[in-house]
Amino acid sequence: MLEQNSPLIQAAELLQLREWSGWVLIDASNGPGAKESYEKAHLEGAKHVDLNTELATILPDVAIGGRHPLPSPAKFAALLTRLGIHPSTRVVIYDNSNAANAAARLWWMLRAIGHAKVQVVDGGMQAAVAAGFPVSSEVPEVAPTAPYPVAEWNLPLADIEEIDRIAQDPAHLVIDVRDNYRYQGESEPIDLIAGHIPGAINVPFSTNLDQNGFFLSPELLRTKYLSVFAGRKPNDIVVHCGSGVTACHTLLAVAAAGLEIPKLYVGSWSEWSRNNRPMVTKENQAHN
Repeated sequence: MLEQNSPLIQAAELLQLREWSGWVLIDASNGPGAKESYEKAHLEGAKHVDLNTELATILPDVAIGGRHPLPSPAKFAALLTRLGIHPSTRVVIYDNSNAANAAARLWWMLRAIGHAKVQVVDGGMQAAVAAGFPVSSEVPEVAPTAPYPVAEWNLPLADIEEIDRIAQDPAHLVIDVRDNYRYQGESEPIDLIAGHIPGAINVPFSTNLDQNGFFLSPELLRTKYLSVFAGRKPNDIVVHCGSGVTACHTLLAVAAAGLEIPKLYVGSWSEWSRNNRPMVTKENQAHN
């Protein structure tokens, strides 16, 4: 089978994979009507996963864990088993947002349980279709597989208490990957309060992509993030977003750069902003 040397796979490589067996293609497209859109048209052979119900365990109170808390490892293992994925399966994931949404989240989750053979389609579904990958409305059958053995999340995670301790410590770095207008507190389309965590810097996840929606080259990404990290070790760096989804896009970019993956704060702004924590808003910035 084609070699896997990067967490990203180009559409041309994906076309070549069609000749092989033993790999699984996942549609992780998210947003209103995503499942209906999948049922109408998806990359041929792709199985669908849902961010809200399968890649997260949403709690009644968003203040506890944010909008998209991780599911338990056991629940995730059950999902992988239903998808016909076992530890040696090669998994390729795409979404309808240039890989900037749930595809990156699923990639992180697989890497976090030690699954090595997982890649995200650079440019997402749009790039695959443009390259000539066939589209289908047929939902593929899943071949039975043994239960996937998952014990715990093995990639580093940060919680709200850790962010409390380190956010304003120069030895550490908290990176907010949301769009700059949200970070600046100009407006907030999803959460209750607009602003950011004091001490956090803003490196929007969209800056990982070029003007055509593809990831920057590994060399450019490496130069960019070595500059951002400024010599700090991965364990002293935490990446967050609104709810722990697009933060994974930046972690994917870091991995594509050949760098070690920093910590993920899953609760992100959706949790922080609901817990009476200090916040930098447009109003209090104006008074400082």
